[in-house]
Amino acid sequence: MFHRLLLSLLLALLSQSAAALPKAWLEQLERLAQQGAQAAMPAQASVTVEVGQPDPRLRLAACALVEPFLPPGQTLWGRSRLGLRCVQGPVKWSISVPVQVAVHGPAWAAAQALPSGTVLAADHLVRQRVELSADSSPAFQHAEPPLGRVLQRPLQAGEALRAAQLKPRQWFAAGDSVRLLLSGEGFAVRTEAQALTVGLEGQSTRVRLETGRVLQAWPVAERQAEVQL
Repeated sequence: MFHRLLLSLLLALLSQSAAALPKAWLEQLERLAQQGAQAAMPAQASVTVEVGQPDPRLRLAACALVEPFLPPGQTLWGRSRLGLRCVQGPVKWSISVPVQVAVHGPAWAAAQALPSGTVLAADHLVRQRVELSADSSPAFQHAEPPLGRVLQRPLQAGEALRAAQLKPRQWFAAGDSVRLLLSGEGFAVRTEAQALTVGLEGQSTRVRLETGRVLQAWPVAERQAEVQL
């Protein structure tokens, strides 16, 4: 009977929801997120951080000292996760906690609804504060708007203009001669090469050197490409 009662008590304890993280722990996570986001934050931008709770099924042993950390592969931009580990306690544990890092700053946005295929003109865009972190594609924050570029996706009025919403520019065609910058640690060399594939903005291409060697390169401007060695 005693053993059955003990087993029932243990099962009841295991089925209880985990308590919310202590306020002091949440504040540590928020400070880490704020510092990390501000280090890479664009000019005139601001950041707000909202720290969530870990999986409620977790059972955490008592801990006298915890340490927040950024897990590998995570960035403090938009929806992300931070780690929290016990560094002083009877049981060493490590958990993952959701965070929302919202970064706002000035960028170009649609002044009106714009269909795909629109060739951007001055009256199509307005500069205003937007949530830069709402999408992984970077918003256009340059002082000058990208006039003459073509939308490949429609934009709603007030929506931020992002790189992924524009048709990529073609910097050269297959067969063209291109100026190639070869760079690495402590050196940079310029040479001529022949493009083997079309050079589109944001997409890799293949070029052939005079020696016959074929390299993967990144188009950067009119008949120009770069290779990192």
